[in-house]
Order: sequence, then C-alpha cells, then structure tokens
Amino acid sequence: MTSTVSLSTTPPPIDDLQAWLAGFTQPTVWLEFGALATCVLLAWALAALLRRALGMQDAPTSVLFGRRVFDGALFPLLLLVLGYVARAALLNVVPLAVFKVAIPVLVSLVVIRLGVKVLQAAFTAAPWVRALERTISWLAWGAMVLWVSGLLPLVLQELDDIHWKVGASTLSLRTLIEGALTAGAVLIVTLWISAAIESRLLRSAVGGELSLRKAISNATRAVLMFFGLIFALSAVGIDLTALSVLGGAVGVGIGLGLQKLAANYVSGFVILAERSMRIGDNVKVDNFEGRISDIKARYTVIRSATGRESIVPNEILITNRVENLSLADAKVWQSTVVSVAYDSDVELVRRLLADAAQVQERVLKDPAPNAALSAFGADGLEFTLGYWIADPENGQLNLRSDINMAILRALRENGIEIPFPQRIVHMKPGA
Repeated sequence: MTSTVSLSTTPPPIDDLQAWLAGFTQPTVWLEFGALATCVLLAWALAALLRRALGMQDAPTSVLFGRRVFDGALFPLLLLVLGYVARAALLNVVPLAVFKVAIPVLVSLVVIRLGVKVLQAAFTAAPWVRALERTISWLAWGAMVLWVSGLLPLVLQELDDIHWKVGASTLSLRTLIEGALTAGAVLIVTLWISAAIESRLLRSAVGGELSLRKAISNATRAVLMFFGLIFALSAVGIDLTALSVLGGAVGVGIGLGLQKLAANYVSGFVILAERSMRIGDNVKVDNFEGRISDIKARYTVIRSATGRESIVPNEILITNRVENLSLADAKVWQSTVVSVAYDSDVELVRRLLADAAQVQERVLKDPAPNAALSAFGADGLEFTLGYWIADPENGQLNLRSDINMAILRALRENGIEIPFPQRIVHMKPGA
C-alpha cells in the first residue's frame, strides 16, 4: 500500500511572476487584504470563545489552546479554514494575488505549530525535541516556498522519476518521502491523542486513583503507538506479512538478550495494576527510603527527604523485599532515643518527652506520642519516644530535629542530666 499526496487543494502555480506581482497593483488587492484581516479577527475571536467556553485559560500545555489565544494550534487551524472559505468566495470575483501566498503560509504555520506543540506536550524535557522542532520548521517553510514558486509539481515529478525495483515492487524516492511524511504525521497525531488522554486522566486524579489512571494512560499510549506504527509501515509500502519474520526475531531477542528489559516492563504494569505501590507511597528499598514520585513502564522514581532521587528498575520492586510504609495507612511512626542519669525521675522524664512531641503541629494527637523506658544502658536510663505523622513527604529529619531540641531544652530546664560515657581505668601496681 503506497501513500500519495493529493494536490487538488493547492492553488495554481504562479507561472507568470510579473503577472502575479502586477496583481498587487490592482485596487482589488485591498479587498483581499481586507478579507484576510477579517479572517484573522474571526479566527482570533472563535479561538478566544472556545478557550473560554471550555475553560482552557489555566491549561498552558494544551496543544490546541496553549498559553495565549494565538499560541496554540487552534488559531492557525481556524485561520486556514477561514482563508480557504474567503479564497473560494473571491476566486470568481477578483484576480487573486494575496491568497496565493497566504494559503501556503497558513498551511506551513499549521504544520509547524501542530508538530511543535504535540512534541512539547508528549516529550516535555527531551533534549532532542528542539532539534526536531527546527527540522519540522525548515521542511514546512521549504515546501511552502516550492509551492508558491510553482516548483513543487516539478520537484515531485523529478523525485518520481528516481525509482528502483525491490522484489515485486517498484519504489521511487517520492514514494519514500511521502511515506516518511505520512508516518511522521501519524505518529504526531498518535502522540497528540495519547498526551491528551493522559492529561485528562491525571488532571483530577487523587490518592490511590493516580496509579490506576497512570496504568491506563501508559497502556493507551502503547496501544496507540502500536497501531500508529502499523499504519505508518503500511503507508511507506512495507508488506505487513513480513512482520511475521520480524516478530519471530524480536521474540528470540526478548528470550535471549532482552529478558531484563521485558521483565521490567511487565513488572511495571503489574505494579500499576495490583496497586501494591502507588505514587505518593513512602517505601524503603535497599536501605534507600523515600516517596514514590513517579511510576514509569520500566522504572520507578523514589525521592528521599533530602531531595535525592533513586531510579529503581521495576523488577527489583517485584522480586525483592520492599517496605511500604504507607500501603494500608498514610501515617508513619517515628522514634527518638534519649538517655538520662539513673537518679532521674522516670515519670517526669516520660512526661517531658511526650510533651516535647505533643507540641509539634505535625505530630498526630491520635494516637498520642508515647515515651517508654526501653533499656538500662551502660551510662544511663534509655527512653524511646514514639510518635505518628501523616505527612512524611514534608521531611522526617527536620521534625526529629525539632523534637530533640525541645527535649534537650526541657531536660535542662528541669535539671535532668544527660550522662556522658564514663569509663573506669584500673591501674595495676608495677604495670
């Protein structure tokens, strides 16, 4: 199946440059400028009305609307449609000069704006997006120049003459270029749809729903990319029956060299499906403790209270022991150990420790903090103060520090001694 580009909507090429330039000296050119200005105002008004009606003022990452009315892809799309309508209305009334350039420029602007906005929405921080955006811009403006100058049909004919035979099929350079452009357009549309679905699913997700919606989003993107790739291969002219051989090769590769990669992807979907770990849970993996900030198809990102991030392959989360501190309950238990002298008032120390934690706003009142005599140390009595918090993502070390400082201040105010290690050295005579 070979794709072709229809040129039925393209304006007639400008064969006589002087006649075209002479059209700008006619009084009717002001009618064209007026019609084009009217199209601009109507497109801007329609885009603003749709933006306000759909409540997209606070959606700067939207492909259609963007940060401002004229920033998204909707404005040039509406302007192109209105430009075609105005061109059709003036075609039999006045000789066209302005619209012969305006239509190709608007088509190029739509292609550039749509491609760039979709790439920005689908790949937010990818370093290669900028280079791909420039490539799309150069290709679109180059095609516009060929279109306006009337050289596009000649270039396409020359590309069609460069052909060769591959098996039972005859391929030309024009066919390959058109297939590549079709494949790129299909993938861009696929990314657009998947990004829109992901944004809509995650926009109102809260709590445990976030992981489930993330799983649906990842699965939807994978399915759309698969069917988009199949359609793109068909557009290029590749026989899909050859994919059976490719599928066998891929199966052998997964069985031999891609075991870990396949295991990580499968583990990622298992984690998202069974919801044993969710975005926002506090976990401990290989002595690294932190909060799950994102779950990808291949790995999970865990962010510690100090700001460090650990990228953990999903297979490790499935096969190894993982402590989920907030699986059934978001509350986390913390403790601190304090030693006091043996002659201290035990009940007073317990009350002072509990009060030091109770005054902290982040410490839960139910269950209340509890101080217990946990051990008889070599240098003094050891008390363990335990308390619960509900927001471990705000940091745990800072809260423990505030409580320890309050304990130290309370013990000093009440004259309770914090012992230091004491050692007795026996000297033997004659040693």
